[in-house]
Amino acid sequence: MPKKIFLIAAARPNFMKVAPLWRAMDARPDSMKPMLIHTGQHYDKNMSDVFFEDLGLPTPHVHLGVGGGSHAQQTAGVMVKFEELCLAEKPDLVLVVGDVNATMATSVTAAKLHIPVVHVEAGLRSRDMTMPEEINRLMTDAIADLLFTPSPDADENLRAEGVAEERIKLVGNIMIDSLVRSVAKARDLKAYEKLGLESGKFGVVTLHRPANVDDPDNLARILGVLTAVDLPLVFPVHPRTRAVMQEHDLGSRCGLVDSRLILADPLGYYEFMNLVIHSRMMLTDSGGLQEETTFLDIPCLTLRPNTERPITITQGTNELATIESMPGQISRILEGNWKKGSVPDLWDGNTAPRIVDVIADFLADK
Repeated sequence: MPKKIFLIAAARPNFMKVAPLWRAMDARPDSMKPMLIHTGQHYDKNMSDVFFEDLGLPTPHVHLGVGGGSHAQQTAGVMVKFEELCLAEKPDLVLVVGDVNATMATSVTAAKLHIPVVHVEAGLRSRDMTMPEEINRLMTDAIADLLFTPSPDADENLRAEGVAEERIKLVGNIMIDSLVRSVAKARDLKAYEKLGLESGKFGVVTLHRPANVDDPDNLARILGVLTAVDLPLVFPVHPRTRAVMQEHDLGSRCGLVDSRLILADPLGYYEFMNLVIHSRMMLTDSGGLQEETTFLDIPCLTLRPNTERPITITQGTNELATIESMPGQISRILEGNWKKGSVPDLWDGNTAPRIVDVIADFLADK
């Protein structure tokens, strides 16, 4: 009888990681019955539905509908509803990805019900305990039965924390699976032309982390740097960021109307990746985009004091940035004076099949 596997998705980055896993499991109907569980952290069309459509994911089997709220409200809401679902459906395994609140909440719930948990993208560490994601990563990795890692540094982090070697599986970067599958279509889409832009002659910006966008004065300083860049910059604005900009009238305050900064609504996966693929540079505070730009060999500035993905710096095209350092770093990019990166081992688009092979062996022993 096929084993019932819950695939947990909550926010946009999760969808890109779950999609290749869904396809790999769905191709094994004799042994696996994957069920897509959407917790609801990203719940509007631009942040959720369009990604499901672009990535070829089915309508979620279950939508917990937890939505927004504080970290405690999200975590508690997911745990209550997910426990009810597990008791009713009795899954054989729960698979979580990434580091959002739902990743930790569903892992803890499943573990307490003695349901095996596997964590995809395990072992990443920023060493920054002010980041909610770091707490989620640590808690999830402490209780997961299998830890699928994207890079050797993640393995070393887990070993240093005393994780048993047999739980650690280096499989590569699941995010790259979706990128490899989509890159040809995304490259040809020409979404940038709709914005009046030319390939290679614009940059892309994403900002959503509380440290960057919750303080209006800090966000105004960042926008001030961006408006001074002698290059069109496309900025798909996260709802969190837009709310702060509107509440504090940062458009007028920072002179956005007369700048080369192009504000846009959140975009679907293919549209957004079309912009990234044809961009001259990326400025972000996202984790996944550090990886995608490394794969695509595009200069990336990460506006954070640390990263849980150091391989994108040591081997890739990424650098950490501050508000003060950004102008000089952007100048180096525009001058063509940026480092060349290389694609890390196993970032080849075949991570999902490797994961599913290990899970199949794991479940066979149960």
